[in-house]
Amino acid sequence: MANNTKIEWTEHTANLWWGCTKVHEGCDHCYAHALARRWGNDVWGNDKPRKKIKSVWTDLLKYQKAAKTAGEIHKVFVGSMMDIFEKPMPLIDSKGKLLTENTGELRDKLFENISSGMYPDLMFLMLTKRPSNINKYIPDAWKANPPDNVMFGTSPVNQATSFTLIEQLLKVNGKRFLSVEPQLDNITLLPWLLTGEIHWVIQGGESGPGRRPFDTDWGRNLKAECQATNTPYFFKQIDKVQKIPADLLVREFPDKVIGCGSGSMCNALAQLSACKRAPAIVGFQL
Repeated sequence: MANNTKIEWTEHTANLWWGCTKVHEGCDHCYAHALARRWGNDVWGNDKPRKKIKSVWTDLLKYQKAAKTAGEIHKVFVGSMMDIFEKPMPLIDSKGKLLTENTGELRDKLFENISSGMYPDLMFLMLTKRPSNINKYIPDAWKANPPDNVMFGTSPVNQATSFTLIEQLLKVNGKRFLSVEPQLDNITLLPWLLTGEIHWVIQGGESGPGRRPFDTDWGRNLKAECQATNTPYFFKQIDKVQKIPADLLVREFPDKVIGCGSGSMCNALAQLSACKRAPAIVGFQL
């Protein structure tokens, strides 16, 4: 079965609804918002309903069947047109009719299906800009024993959002990843990578109209930090226009790299100090 997305770090996307609210500067040029407006869907903002996507449940069953047939684990990004951990919001159907259920009920249904073992060959990548909500909305059983086929992720875009969002993500048990997209400034992740609590890093610049510039040395900095701490690293793009330099064309997945997590702190720092592009780590006592 062919992938249903052009996003390089996943086989599939799954959206339970369409719509969201912008929360930080990384959202300024949101592709999902632009696409919603293009299609006449007024589903962005705290005062707007979200549009229910009925096909997601049959799609997930198809993805599961295809993964099982292939004998593979297929990744599913939840979700490219929504934030799975947004607060419960009203829902409308495809014709704009207000429904009695809300987004929280759709989220609960997905979590129940995962808990019941319905999708054993799918790895759910639950990416959110609201990691402080994760423990609020996941099933109680997941807090101590998160499912093996779920990774929780968040999207820092600069150092300030890294401090806030990563610390919130670390309060969640389970597999964790960072999607540093769109990166807007130089970032160091080393203080968190050294602990071994971040299991995958995705990095990329902004694409589309009004895109903000990405410095390829930012990529080299994070790549060096990930290599020094044995953290799987995936470079997605500069801006979808410029060609990716050969030294940044690294696309690792957490299931492809053995020994995720920190090695010796001294060893990691020694490797970084040997790198001419090693970032300054400001505000940390290591």
